[in-house]
Amino acid sequence: MFVIENFWVRLIASIVLLILLVLFLFPFYLGVQNLGNILGTLACVCGLLFFAANPIIAKILQKIWENGIGHVVLCVFIGILSLSGVLAVVISGFMIHTMNDKPKEENPVVVLGCQVKNGGPSLMLKRRLDAAYAYLTEHPDVPVIVCGGQGPDEAISEAQCMFEYLTGKGIAADRIYQENTSTSTYENLRNAKEILQDESLGSQITIVTDGFHQLRTSMIADDLNLKTSHVSAYTSWYLLPTYWVREWLGVCYQFVFG
Repeated sequence: MFVIENFWVRLIASIVLLILLVLFLFPFYLGVQNLGNILGTLACVCGLLFFAANPIIAKILQKIWENGIGHVVLCVFIGILSLSGVLAVVISGFMIHTMNDKPKEENPVVVLGCQVKNGGPSLMLKRRLDAAYAYLTEHPDVPVIVCGGQGPDEAISEAQCMFEYLTGKGIAADRIYQENTSTSTYENLRNAKEILQDESLGSQITIVTDGFHQLRTSMIADDLNLKTSHVSAYTSWYLLPTYWVREWLGVCYQFVFG
């Protein structure tokens, strides 16, 4: 039952998995390592073995299947794999919907933090800031909260870096509020909420972050009684698989423990 007779099916599946494997491995070269590319790499390697060496793998699986305990183990594994696939599709649908939930009203903007490199924004942070800048330019009366503390490998806080970048591009300093103590997405939003309350800015916000990040962010914001719309920054295509898979896990964690 594990044999795939059609050569072209095995070939095409192997090529697709090989391409995905390269995409999951490349971020390691860039210094990006998280559960997304770790699990993605493992899944692609297992898939490649199954399709590329199917006759051999099928025989091994068949022997396991014919064993009582092995049969139960494989049934559980197949069940988990099937459930994971369904969850991945459903979560991806919600992620795509949320990342395209653009603002219908003018609300304060909250830009979520990301890594600072050599005193300036990393590529991912720069793209978030560029997305925020475009929106703030189109809506000149909207204030913005920039979020993020200073990590051990960062010369300045993420909030300070964002403040300097936006003011350098012409956004008035008095429109920008800095939240410079947070170390996570939850703290970004919790501390931003305190600024919103202190400045009487309401509880409806427009969140600027990467598209893949918007769903989990909106779930956290909902727990904090913040209403959200979204402006999504562009994510480099070669990083998208890694962060997309990581968000599947993050969304599940937030749903269960948030």
